[in-house]
Amino acid sequence: MQSLIKKLYSQNNLTEEELLYLLQHLDDDSNALLIQYANQTRLSTLGTDVFMRGLIEFTNYCKQNCLYCGLRASNTHIERYRLTKETILACCALGHKLGYRTFVLQGGEDSFFTDDIMIHLITSIKELYPDCALTLSLGEKSYASYKDYYDAGADRYLLRHETASQSLYETLHPTMSFEHRMNCLENLKDIGYQVGAGFMVGLPNQRDEDYVKDLIFLKEFEPHMIGIGPFIPQHNTPLNGSSTGTLNKTITLLAIIRLLLPNVLLPATTALGSINPYGREQGIKAGANVVMPNLSPTNVREKYALYDGKICTGDEAAECRQCIERRITHAGFKVNMSRGDHKNWRNS
Repeated sequence: MQSLIKKLYSQNNLTEEELLYLLQHLDDDSNALLIQYANQTRLSTLGTDVFMRGLIEFTNYCKQNCLYCGLRASNTHIERYRLTKETILACCALGHKLGYRTFVLQGGEDSFFTDDIMIHLITSIKELYPDCALTLSLGEKSYASYKDYYDAGADRYLLRHETASQSLYETLHPTMSFEHRMNCLENLKDIGYQVGAGFMVGLPNQRDEDYVKDLIFLKEFEPHMIGIGPFIPQHNTPLNGSSTGTLNKTITLLAIIRLLLPNVLLPATTALGSINPYGREQGIKAGANVVMPNLSPTNVREKYALYDGKICTGDEAAECRQCIERRITHAGFKVNMSRGDHKNWRNS
């Protein structure tokens, strides 16, 4: 097992069969070695920097019906909201004052926010804050829409592939197409975005073979960012009562991703911190190098109910940043408030 981990460390690659063997036979000592190598790889390629992104969850309306998500269209128990342009810009103003140089606009697939509205919003943010990167996470759009957002000034786009297993994907996404999801990711890369993909860990009926498909897809696609986190059930969804994904499995997969893609931007997600008080710190020690504190108004944070038990629903933006910064420093790493672009990406 140790020889396999050393091969992954030295070559940044394993075959499907080797990855499956690794996942199925890891013991505590081997897992510790894997995490150690992942941390060494991160330190040698990217140093101790942890990049901070300011997250603005601007709408919890969504037309899709993903089985795991509390924002799903069929959830009639959620209190819906949309932030106004003025409120979004106020969040950006506060974030900029606090030192953030990346804003992440995240929302459900909300048809209220037409292309014209989004382009106007993107243009306004970039005119006010030309020193900042703007990341969008709005779900599936047409090639033309993605291109228009990019031309208006959007720099990055996060679109988790969710799972690279087509059968599992289509079971969980009754209103969506696996092929279309993958096409969207290809379109985003073709346009020139810094692209983020990613998947959940611990979904019902998810197996090690499914994780191997995810890892192989990510290695071949080479996204600039990869967001993974444990599946956490939400009580108003069909998966209520399902088991939560584990911290250990998520940390293991973070470490493998860091070794497969040494330069990738890899968040320690809010979900990690939601299942364990020190989950994000453990993620950082396993190779993660991004965190996304919440800049959304405190009165809407609980309404962005992707899953149960989400942390940072009540902190003020400044408090949220200060708390996370203390934790990162205490873990032995350094907060970096710059744009934090992927080191091999060049804006054309």
